[in-house]
Amino acid sequence: MLKTWSCSAINLLKSTATLQQQVRTTFVLKRKYDPLLHKTNEKPRKLRAKHFIYELVEDTNIKRRPNIEVVLKTYVEGVGDKGDVVSVRPNFAYNKLLLPGLAVYKTDENLALYAKTEEDAKVVSHSSAFAQRTVNVIERFSLSVVMNKDHPWVIEPWHIKASLRKAGIHCPEECITMPEERIEGPDFNKEGKEFYCTITVNNLEKARLRCRIHHWSTDPSDRLPYTPEYWKMPPEPLFGNESSGENVETKVEEK
Repeated sequence: MLKTWSCSAINLLKSTATLQQQVRTTFVLKRKYDPLLHKTNEKPRKLRAKHFIYELVEDTNIKRRPNIEVVLKTYVEGVGDKGDVVSVRPNFAYNKLLLPGLAVYKTDENLALYAKTEEDAKVVSHSSAFAQRTVNVIERFSLSVVMNKDHPWVIEPWHIKASLRKAGIHCPEECITMPEERIEGPDFNKEGKEFYCTITVNNLEKARLRCRIHHWSTDPSDRLPYTPEYWKMPPEPLFGNESSGENVETKVEEK
């Protein structure tokens, strides 16, 4: 009776304490020194210690996994539009596309289900996968428009183009729309004040670019003091009704 109870207790403990988990670890090895060949129908030669020295050929744990092809269910910024088949890294596909429900695996059924219809083709909301990202970069940017303080000037699109080129952004003049009111100078009352111009991306998306006027002189002794990190300072609008007009529009949309 006692022996039976002890055996059953031990078996219960073993079943609860045992944890088996599959681990997929594969290492591909090769011998550093090849063993000598033996003649046919003869006993193989005994291996020496050096024949058990191996070199690592491949470790599957650190092997780069192939990309996954998925079908987008909607527009995803920087990836593609609805119905596009994209090849992305597994981690990005699982965490950013499949789990949020923005994409599905590439199958014949999913390709037919999420293919673009004629109505979707007519309604073009984004010119490319990266157009919206370009718009976001432009709208977060604060452009310094440097103008001469010794000669009269009127800000034109080519001034904005040159200022953008200095900032590392290439933009044709025909894509730049200036404000309706003329901006003339030199006028030190406009120093550091901000105005908006519109940048058209791929003839479709619109981005509002913030611009600040800064007067400059070729004579070093006649230059205005430089304001470090001017983009962190609170902006003062060049046109008084510009900021108020935006507030009115937002209030109407909220209602």
